[in-house]
Amino acid sequence: MKLAIIQFAPVFGDLKATLAVLTDLLEQVKKADLVVLPELANSGYNFNSKEEAFSLAETIKSSVFLDFLQAKCKLYGFTIATGFAEKENDSLYNSSVLLNGDGIIGTYRKLHLFMNEKQIFKQGNLGLPVFEIKGVKIGMLVCFDWMFPEVWRKLALKGVDLILHPSNLVLPYAQSVIPSYALVNRIFIATANRIGIEKELCFTGQSIIANPKGELLAKANKGEEVLIVDIDPLIARNKMITPLNNAFEDRRTDIYE
Repeated sequence: MKLAIIQFAPVFGDLKATLAVLTDLLEQVKKADLVVLPELANSGYNFNSKEEAFSLAETIKSSVFLDFLQAKCKLYGFTIATGFAEKENDSLYNSSVLLNGDGIIGTYRKLHLFMNEKQIFKQGNLGLPVFEIKGVKIGMLVCFDWMFPEVWRKLALKGVDLILHPSNLVLPYAQSVIPSYALVNRIFIATANRIGIEKELCFTGQSIIANPKGELLAKANKGEEVLIVDIDPLIARNKMITPLNNAFEDRRTDIYE
């Protein structure tokens, strides 16, 4: 599988401008099988109010942004995971959507809301779903979910090979924990962070792809960048650390679960 990350800055409140930027960047990763975009890629992040966020959000079923991405999936033959400001009736969710040329594969809604997100979005209510693409099992998390080891482990125990992690990271140390989660869960992780400045927030870039040994396969700098790596997702199904140690079977759940 060719796995790609697009690290860029959505244009706050200007979907047309964002799509213009993405048109060129998606062409650069046209040979990828799976592409990951940052959190809230359709809207920007730093809203003044829930009302402003609502005006910039879209529904899953009626979205200029998702229709654009679906067309690109159909053109290039890849699958995309993207952060998405999602409205459903009068509710807002900070979501990640997985789609291909045939349409929406599935949606994840962010479970752990960061700072002012708590005044804008509802907590995710779809749990931790697992999706399958050509035999590869995929989970999704969004940004501040990184802080909570339980969600990474829960998805790994559900059998995911790869976790896609659209992000708008601002804390300078957040990326450092990702390789550790990949190692202890013996999975691949792709954290797609954004760049740029919105009001007082400066996003840190440095998107990364880590393998089940906790090794960095690729790391971006702090500017606009695409990453593409070849991975064998099925390697994640081998949970052996030594010939006598299995990362999951050796857990002492009689003590701590």
